[in-house]
Amino acid sequence: MKIYKNFLSKKDFKSIESIILGDQMPWYFNNDIIGKKTKSFQFTFLFIKNSKNNCNSDMLNILSPIFSKLNFSKINIVKANLLTRDEKIIEHGYHIDQNKGKTGILYMNTCNGYTKFETGKVIKSEKNKFVEFDSNIKHTGSSCTDKKRRIVINFNYT
Repeated sequence: MKIYKNFLSKKDFKSIESIILGDQMPWYFNNDIIGKKTKSFQFTFLFIKNSKNNCNSDMLNILSPIFSKLNFSKINIVKANLLTRDEKIIEHGYHIDQNKGKTGILYMNTCNGYTKFETGKVIKSEKNKFVEFDSNIKHTGSSCTDKKRRIVINFNYT
C-alpha cells in the first residue's frame, strides 16, 4: 500500500476540486453503495466503465493530472462517490474492487470519514491524499458526521 499526501500540485488539485465540489457537477443517485441493499445511498459520477469513456471528454480531461501520475496499462473504472453526512459514522461493508490490478482513491475533501481495510488499517479522508493498493484487498468506506459530504474518486486499473 502506498499513501501520498499532497498527491497533486495545488493548482491541479484546485482545478479538479472546483468541478467535483462545484454546483454544476452532475451527480447521479444510487440506491445502494456496494451493490447491497441497505438504508444507505450515495451519489456517483461514472467517468470510465469497462475501459470505455462514459462521459464527455471535458469531464474526463479534468482527470489528466491524475492519470499522468499513475502507472497503468489499462483503466477499468473511474468513479466519483459522494456520501452525505450521517448522524453517526456508518461503514458500508468490506469488498474488493476487482480481482487483479490496483485501486487508487483520491480524497477530495477532509472529513472524519475514512477507508478501512480488513487488516484494521484506517486511512483518514484528507483532501489531496491518494492511496493505492492491490485491488483484491478487502476494504470499506464510511460516511462522515462533521461535513455535509464525503467525496472520493475511485480508480481501478491494471
